[in-house]
Amino acid sequence: METPLKKHTDTRRNNLIQLILALVMIILINVIGSFFFTRFDLTTEKRYSLAPSTKKLLRETDDIIYFRVYLDGEFPAGFKMLARSIREMLDEFRAYSDNIEYEFINPSSASNAKTRGEVFERLIQQGLQPTDINVRTKQGQEQQRIFPGAMVSYKGREIPLNLLADQLGAPPDAIINNSTQALEYNLSNTIRKLSNSNRPKIAFTYGHGELSLIETADIRYALSDYYTVERVKIAGNVNALTSRKANNDGSFSIVNKYRAIVIAQPDSVFTEKDKFIIDQYVMQGGKVLWLIDPVFATMDSLQQATQTMGITQDINLNDQLYKYGVRLNSNLLMDINALPIPMVTGQMGNQPQFSFFPWYYFPVLTASSSHPVVNNLNAIRTEFISSIDTVGSPAIRKTILLKTSQYTRIALTPVMISLDLLSKDPDPEEYNQPPQPVAVLLEGEFESLFKNRLTSEISEAPELGFTEKIKNNRMIVVSDGDIIKNQLRMNEGSLMPLPLGYDRHTGQTFGNRDFILNCVNYLCDDEGLMSVRSRELRLRALDVTKARNQLLMWQLINILGPVLLVVIFGMVQFAIRKRKYAR
Repeated sequence: METPLKKHTDTRRNNLIQLILALVMIILINVIGSFFFTRFDLTTEKRYSLAPSTKKLLRETDDIIYFRVYLDGEFPAGFKMLARSIREMLDEFRAYSDNIEYEFINPSSASNAKTRGEVFERLIQQGLQPTDINVRTKQGQEQQRIFPGAMVSYKGREIPLNLLADQLGAPPDAIINNSTQALEYNLSNTIRKLSNSNRPKIAFTYGHGELSLIETADIRYALSDYYTVERVKIAGNVNALTSRKANNDGSFSIVNKYRAIVIAQPDSVFTEKDKFIIDQYVMQGGKVLWLIDPVFATMDSLQQATQTMGITQDINLNDQLYKYGVRLNSNLLMDINALPIPMVTGQMGNQPQFSFFPWYYFPVLTASSSHPVVNNLNAIRTEFISSIDTVGSPAIRKTILLKTSQYTRIALTPVMISLDLLSKDPDPEEYNQPPQPVAVLLEGEFESLFKNRLTSEISEAPELGFTEKIKNNRMIVVSDGDIIKNQLRMNEGSLMPLPLGYDRHTGQTFGNRDFILNCVNYLCDDEGLMSVRSRELRLRALDVTKARNQLLMWQLINILGPVLLVVIFGMVQFAIRKRKYAR
């Protein structure tokens, strides 16, 4: 018979063995963890997982990258959350690179107002943008200046990084969330800027009535972070897009000058020679972003009268685009899901009163595709767009990137455009067309438009280096030039560009800039940039009304709940022990 003493001794021995085994397992796990690194991200949107391109970038760093983050101090909850997210993201970076170092600095730490002012002035001169916020103190509300950004240094170079999203008209909680959402992109993009000394060249064409410098100012500035952005005038110059080099054996090698070109809203006819130059650029692997209006229509004429005409605009590119796999149709698409525009509805004193009405000729496009170019993009504003049909060779893959909603109406040209449309409710029976494609990605084998069209003297001339086919290339065609055009505002007597995608009438910011950046990045094979930029972190905000109405209940649950759980657990343990030792 087992004595109580022996039973007690066996229990102690078993407990000791379990403790030793647990310690051994913990030590083994730590030893294994020192050789193999992994993390588990259980969030729906993989909030705490870095993109493969970011990990690759961090592993390739060969010197210290130092972040001085100026977000230390007493802030409202939103900015505390942003500062915490920045710290967590930098810690995540450090998990993949020993070269990441950082410190958080409070620029307002000096007690002397003059010293603080000097610090603020220096940070502004370095390129950091200040933000004024209201902070609640014991004395009441107090305005405080903060710098939600960082100075990043690498190999003797230093650049500013502003971490607060610049979204005109967006509410504060959305701005904080968007800033958090863009952290990985902004931080990794800064490292990429500092470490990238040889940037590819891209070019905007001009000479055919394309958009002006100021109308594309914002997107050219955004693209300059990754590329050397130039302008090029073709004008029949065979060497405008490519250069020809003579080889030792008497043959010629053709090299593209630009990784990609952007043809933004031309309005005049392309000559056959200009088309030939673009065609041969494509045949040599050059990428093209076509932003073409097949119908001419403008709001400018509606400023003088209440109606205008939308007419077909033939700039002699139809056959070339058809050869590459698309047809731009001579129509205007109207969509119930449209951008509102202001209309005078009354007068108060000498001031006109405006109301907003949806202008069905300005569809707002919501990308439904999971393709990297449009994945997780914000809605995109357009003006007077047309439909695109995919045609031609099965060797060319056609991917629809953007299309209108299911409430679409097709107006064939010539079409009368009247402001009277604003005062009428749409008839559902008229807006019953299926979604119409307006942006198409073309990938695969492209054949030259000029195959079998040139004389043998031209096609066989070695100095021209005519190529009739390329096996693998890509281009994007969009039937709206306004999609890349930034709006303008008057500032002290001169016009200044607004951010691309920002609508000055509604105060909304649309996804046009990210769409164009993604298009160019994809054409230039910079897909890693797109995957980081298009990440989406959902804003899970509290229901303020519900939280206020149920405040007492949740306070009691949070205070009494843990105490009750401990009491219940103790009572269960007591009952088990009493039953066990009562035998």
